[in-house]
Amino acid sequence: MRRQNTAADGQRRATVTDVARRAGVSTATVSRVMNRNYPVAEATRERVEAAMRELGYVVNAHARALAGASGRTVGIIVSELIDPFYAYIARGVEREAAAGGRLCLVCCAQGDPQRELAFVELMHERRADAVIVVGGSVADRAYTSELARRARELDAGGSKLVLCGRPQLDERAPTAAVEYDNEGGAFAITDHLLMQGHERILYLGGPPKLSTTRDRLAGHRRALELRGVTPDPELTQTGTFSRNFGYRRMAELLRNGPEFTAVFAANDIVAAGAAQALEEAGVRVPEDISLVGYDDIPVAQELRPRLTTVHVPLEEMGRQAVRLAVGGGDEDDWREPIAGALRLGTHIVVRDSVAPRSGRTTRM
Repeated sequence: MRRQNTAADGQRRATVTDVARRAGVSTATVSRVMNRNYPVAEATRERVEAAMRELGYVVNAHARALAGASGRTVGIIVSELIDPFYAYIARGVEREAAAGGRLCLVCCAQGDPQRELAFVELMHERRADAVIVVGGSVADRAYTSELARRARELDAGGSKLVLCGRPQLDERAPTAAVEYDNEGGAFAITDHLLMQGHERILYLGGPPKLSTTRDRLAGHRRALELRGVTPDPELTQTGTFSRNFGYRRMAELLRNGPEFTAVFAANDIVAAGAAQALEEAGVRVPEDISLVGYDDIPVAQELRPRLTTVHVPLEEMGRQAVRLAVGGGDEDDWREPIAGALRLGTHIVVRDSVAPRSGRTTRM
């Protein structure tokens, strides 16, 4: 049995067909009036709009966007849905898209570049106003070339590919970009540890081939070198951005690893795992080992002691990605983008997980 399209008060909702019948026009004409994508005589437009008001017709924006009938859509492609780094950027994208009357579609590539490319193509087919790709990327010439090709196709169709938190493509690719001072944040947090007397600083986590990791390691090493500290390769322990990696690798290093007095976790999630391993081993933070993270997600304040970390304006990155692609208000004119690129600042947030270096070093 066919379900009636009913409103909350139990009455049947008006349809496009009802509006067309009331206005004495075709359903195609009603669609043109709603989408404003085709010239319609003013008298006809007024008649259709009057019929919509009389019938209480409400446009179903979600259905229109999913059916490909509307370009008022923003697509966002993330690597992982439950990672707060991506979640907060996605929230910024969704809120800015909603403010402009656009539907936000979120796709999860699960770290697979080919899935990422497929989702870009899907958003192109859906005629999205913007496609925002979030997070670091792996240097791969074939992938980069294919992404640039899709950027050109989007641009030709009036859309825009936005790179959020990753390196830009070559200058010929018509993209926009929202970056953050990733290397500068890593430099600042490392220098903070150095100023507290720590020279044996363990860098923990992050896929070694990912652009995010490369930039954070570059800032970390630059700070060491400027303070006259020779980087020790054994103190760089890359891996993943997971809590499990932070916990497992820290436990291994405490049993059989190089000596260190401080830990720079590649993000706050890794720091949480490392903190658990340190606690289980009887190592006190910050009395025995200082610990810092990166991103400043809620877990940084939930840890005890509270985590010193690098603040990344994640939600603002999402908002700015939408604004670069489809325009926005003028409240941020002081940060006018240059050639479609915008870089946001980072800063360290000092909490309770760092103390001056004691005479003790690990190994336990």
